[in-house]
Order: sequence, then C-alpha cells, then structure tokens
Amino acid sequence: MKITEIAPDLFRISIYIKELNLQFNHFLIKDDQPMLYHAGMKQLFPVLKEAVSTLIDPKDIRWIGFSHFEVDECGALNEWLQIAPNAQPVCSEVGALVNMSDFSIKPAHAMATNDVLSTGKYSYRFIRTPHLPHGWDAGVLFEETNKTLLCSDLFHQNGDVEAITDNDILGLHKNSMLEFDNGPLMGYTPYT
Repeated sequence: MKITEIAPDLFRISIYIKELNLQFNHFLIKDDQPMLYHAGMKQLFPVLKEAVSTLIDPKDIRWIGFSHFEVDECGALNEWLQIAPNAQPVCSEVGALVNMSDFSIKPAHAMATNDVLSTGKYSYRFIRTPHLPHGWDAGVLFEETNKTLLCSDLFHQNGDVEAITDNDILGLHKNSMLEFDNGPLMGYTPYT
C-alpha cells in the first residue's frame, strides 16, 4: 500500500495486487466534509481502512464517491457506511436510481451534470460520461480550485505505476487495453 498526496489535501491510496499486475486506487479528500473516492473491494476493506486511519478518523468521512458501479469502486461501500455514521454515497442520478437504491444501506446523493458538491474548501463539479470508461452510470468529478479530475478507470494502466507523472500516459493505457484484449477482460472500455 502506498499513500501519496497528489494535490493539496488529496491523497491517493494505492493497493497493488502483484498477481493481477494491477493497482486499485482510492482517493481521500481531507476537508471539512472528508470524501473517500472509491470505497474499494470488500476483501481490501481492512487494508484501505488502515490507510485512511493514518490520514483521518474513518468515522469522520462525509461523502463516499465513485465514478461508476463496480466492485473495485464500491464493493465495500456498506462497510464504510457502517463505520461513518454521517457518510452518504455520492454518484450520478443513474447510479443512485439503478444501483444505489438497492445496493446501498443509505440513500445516495444523486448528481446531474454540472451539479457541484462542496466539501468545504473544495468544490467538485459532476460531469456525466455514460459508458466512458464503462457503465451507463459513469461520471467524473472535477475539483475546480486545483483543477484535479477524479476519473476512475478512464486512463487505466497495468502495473505498479507512479502516483504523479509528466510522462505520456496514453501509450501505457493503450498497451494495457491491448493486454486485456488477449484475455477475459477484453472490451472493458472503448478505445480507437
């Protein structure tokens, strides 16, 4: 597990699974209303909770966001909701209606395009991106002060990659997609 501050008050918590050659990244925003972006998988919950505990008290999490409904984005959502009494899922309107209405133990805060979620110092603008990278409920959050995009699987890369880079990410992304095309995860995201 690695924790890296990638922007002011924005921490990337990366858990690398060597057997899959894949990182699972989660983001914690330390603010008046802390947000965990990606609840992670149930099996990784203890590790992620321990990492979050080094930054804030997990019970203080107010928002749990994700770009689309998949196990690595929100498999452990209900575990987080049980330990953070004021936490609420935040996702697209489609995600709230179709997925969270049944999956989540608490109602989701549904966001439409251009809705803004304030965590205190920071404001996150929601932009719908159906099926990009995948899932009709997909969307991204754009933090307007530091110009940071929370975009989940959009630029997926295999390996234990750097938290911050000035290098070309598109080549690595394309190579990862080509690797996936040779196995059961083919077609996981559109690309040309």
